Amino acid sequence: MAEHRNLFSAFEAVANKRGTRSAIIYLGTRYSYLKVKEMAGQFAAALLDKGITPGQKVLIYVPNSIQWVVAWLGIQRAGGVCVPLTPIYTPHDLEYIANDSGATAIVCADTNFGYVKKVMPETKIDLVVVTKMAELLPTWKRFFGLLFDVIPKGKISLGQGIFSMRKLLADYRGKADFLPETGRGGDDIAEILYTGGTTRHPKGVPISHDLFLKAADEQIRVSEPLFPVEENVILGNAPLFHVLGQTCSLATLLVGGSLVLLPRVNLDAAFDAIQHFGVRTMIGVPALYRMMLEHDRLDQYDLSSVDYWFSAGDVLPLDVARRWKKRYGKPIYQGYGATETCGGVTMCPADIDNPPQSIGRVIPSKKIKIVDSLTLAPVTPGEPGELIVSSTPMVDHYINKPGETAEAFIEIEGETWYRTADVVSMDDAGNVYFVDRTVDTIKHKGYRVSASEIEAVLQDHPAVVATCVIGVPDEKVGERIKAYVVLKEDVRGITGYELIKYCRKTMVAYKVPQYIEFRDMLPKSKVGKLLRREIRDEEKRLKDQ
Repeated sequence: MAEHRNLFSAFEAVANKRGTRSAIIYLGTRYSYLKVKEMAGQFAAALLDKGITPGQKVLIYVPNSIQWVVAWLGIQRAGGVCVPLTPIYTPHDLEYIANDSGATAIVCADTNFGYVKKVMPETKIDLVVVTKMAELLPTWKRFFGLLFDVIPKGKISLGQGIFSMRKLLADYRGKADFLPETGRGGDDIAEILYTGGTTRHPKGVPISHDLFLKAADEQIRVSEPLFPVEENVILGNAPLFHVLGQTCSLATLLVGGSLVLLPRVNLDAAFDAIQHFGVRTMIGVPALYRMMLEHDRLDQYDLSSVDYWFSAGDVLPLDVARRWKKRYGKPIYQGYGATETCGGVTMCPADIDNPPQSIGRVIPSKKIKIVDSLTLAPVTPGEPGELIVSSTPMVDHYINKPGETAEAFIEIEGETWYRTADVVSMDDAGNVYFVDRTVDTIKHKGYRVSASEIEAVLQDHPAVVATCVIGVPDEKVGERIKAYVVLKEDVRGITGYELIKYCRKTMVAYKVPQYIEFRDMLPKSKVGKLLRREIRDEEKRLKDQ
């Protein structure tokens, strides 16, 4: 894809080649490459006619759907900059990101149109395109969806500056062939992805056309030893507003594969899609794989078509990996990346037997150093240290955040490096292992204790579904180790003492939790990551009372 100047030209070249082959499969309906290209062109024509100029920011506030893809490609074709958001953001988050990015337009679902209307007076948004989640499906599907009331609905009011996506596509039919070239590409910004990180407000990460094309091509081809990329059918459970969903599933549209989209994760729907459409790749976070193994109806589906099971976003528990391999005879391949690195930094090769718990090997476009987090000096080979990453091209700043930029992006010997704040180690063969986040290291009796390590041990207990470990301030020992645990629904009689005793079997004494608190659930981010900081904040509030 390196010969293409921008994202849309890369997609267009593939679309012209693949023609009537399925690009998107949404709620059981197939959309060919040429159809998606046509709709994206119509949408671009509409945006240009409504005043969008190259470089303008357009928010995408829609769940995974054919509309999301049409909007993303259409904005690129018009020369705009996409700003994808999670569709469950509140008005507070929406207003902040709209103003931080400088967005002047938004594509939203009818179910969150009320939020958009509420924040419009406080932002620069003057163009709203509203879509209903079933409006691009065949008529008979829309009819039955309405008949059985299975389609979420929201109230909308079209008018000045507010348009229906379906009507825009109809009104601009045939206009795509007369669009001017955008002149954008290369180092120009293609999209801004917002990441939570550890700061109060989301941080905007600008991704250029060149960076996306290079990174996405590399990551989508990791499974190539198992099957040709153009034969890949990906079930994209990861949200498209997140870099995992983009580089590991959406990117298949740039190499000729097919992408199966569901508006939200539903295990039976996912299992049925795998079986019905012959899915070759499934993307998911570790929590999803655990949920699948615990699902009552798993045995009713044939999932044998999947050759490439991929997990990222968190460390895959060894217990889940072992159970999966035993059940299906195929491994779950892991990867590690960040929004700031445009996805993958390390990925498990698909043509070797990867060591247990390895998050893969460094992919060719990336360079890494493992350093002491205080001095930035390289650690002894094999020892854990903070991971820093460099590449060409790469992200080198956050939008409108010079302070956070200075902390996260540093220069070493004339090269820019991104500080991940994650602690990893690497063996002699180049396999990388996640150890912990530097901000989540517990200091107990002078020892540095990995919260992730304790969580991994607890999650191997057959009664435990999820766990979160934090350090509780203590004058005598620095921090005491406390674990929050969620048990399986059908489990009774498990005590904190029993779990502590279980930890003692495999861990040195100073790593064993002193406290266990049982919970019904734990706080997670929009993409399924455990939010330790929320638990810490809650613990601090209780102590301060």
